[in-house]
Amino acid sequence: MLSMDLTKVFFASVGSLVVLFLLTKMLGFKQMSELSMFDYVNSISIGSIAAEMATTIDGDFMKPLLAMVIYAVAALIIGIISNNSLKFRRFVEGESIILFQNGKIYKRNLSKARIDVSEFLAQCRIQGYFDLSDISLAIMESNGKISILPSTAAKPVSIEDLKDSELITNKKQPARACVNVIMDGVVLDANLAQTGNNDIWLKNELGKQGISNPNEVFLATVDDNNKLNVYVKIEDKPTNDLFQ
Repeated sequence: MLSMDLTKVFFASVGSLVVLFLLTKMLGFKQMSELSMFDYVNSISIGSIAAEMATTIDGDFMKPLLAMVIYAVAALIIGIISNNSLKFRRFVEGESIILFQNGKIYKRNLSKARIDVSEFLAQCRIQGYFDLSDISLAIMESNGKISILPSTAAKPVSIEDLKDSELITNKKQPARACVNVIMDGVVLDANLAQTGNNDIWLKNELGKQGISNPNEVFLATVDDNNKLNVYVKIEDKPTNDLFQ
């Protein structure tokens, strides 16, 4: 009896793998990093049903097989509709969200994207941007990745740029990463001291930019030139989606 059950599981496993492979080829699933939320949920559901089909020993393979086919057909139909309808595609796959633009951090859009300012800064550093002044635009894509458009001064030098300018041979001192001194209205005293400044300096610098209270500041950083870069709290959010 045990050997018969194991034989059923073996053939059911092979059959579920074959069916899963064929359905995946039909749907043309993207890489995991490129899956939309619907594709991700749908792929997990089909995989779970395939696992159930592989481990069933009661001989009833048609129910999980039918469920897999229904999920796959539904995904295929939704994919076809999405390719032909921009509004439906935005509803299913989501829209890009502007997180940072022209020196402004959009707090409401950060909340909509389910990330905080610390995670946003970490994502910027991962892509090589330690100073927000080097960024012109940052967007959360529908697949969860953040795309960054560097400012003109921070763009990589091209061959054409080298042709039009002289090569600089003198060595520069290594740059210091920007230090966060205010985050979400809270002054980070230890970080401020690390920059060699104090509360009086911070108050004066904020006053120069027309800010009387740190509570008005969403983020403030000090760069390697001891310049205070301030990003105030902005309640509005850009609703235009320029990339879909």
